[in-house]
Amino acid sequence: MPLREAVASLPVADEDRTGYDREESFGTWTDADRDGCNTRAEVLLDEALQAPEMTGRCTLTPGTGRWYSWYDDQYVTSPRDLDVDHMVPLAEAWDSGASAWPRERRVAYANDLADPRHLVAVTKRSNRQKSDRDPAEWMPDEAVHCRYTADWATAKLRYALSADPAEKRTLTELADGCPNAPLTYTPAP
Repeated sequence: MPLREAVASLPVADEDRTGYDREESFGTWTDADRDGCNTRAEVLLDEALQAPEMTGRCTLTPGTGRWYSWYDDQYVTSPRDLDVDHMVPLAEAWDSGASAWPRERRVAYANDLADPRHLVAVTKRSNRQKSDRDPAEWMPDEAVHCRYTADWATAKLRYALSADPAEKRTLTELADGCPNAPLTYTPAP
């Protein structure tokens, strides 16, 4: 579906953060394939431009890898300087419909490696600036607004999450200034 149609199809609803507790609601990083690397490490390994050295059971050695943080156009050489960002932050997902899911589905959401747009390695600085904000409140560097808009809409559609009125308005305005490229995704289980 084209970007503008995808954004237009997002249902609008007011947000509700009642009962949200990050760890209680979504758990922590898991090691789904039991290879010793949790979700955070899997994303860092997958997105490395230069693979980092590892010791023990998936301890990434600082200064041995290289990553690109597309939110702020920065190259990073230490995994300690990176966060793994949920494209749609956990609190935003909660506010947008995840609060009604069983905890097992929320933990799966927090650790979803099936779509590479869902979790992204970015600088700690950019991730902390973003925090739990939606596109009406925070955006990455202007050069990547279209990519961010498309990835945000895809994540919301993949999990059938709603958008609040300001978020929907902002996404619509952003999409209107972007190529109307098709978005493809598989609905999450």
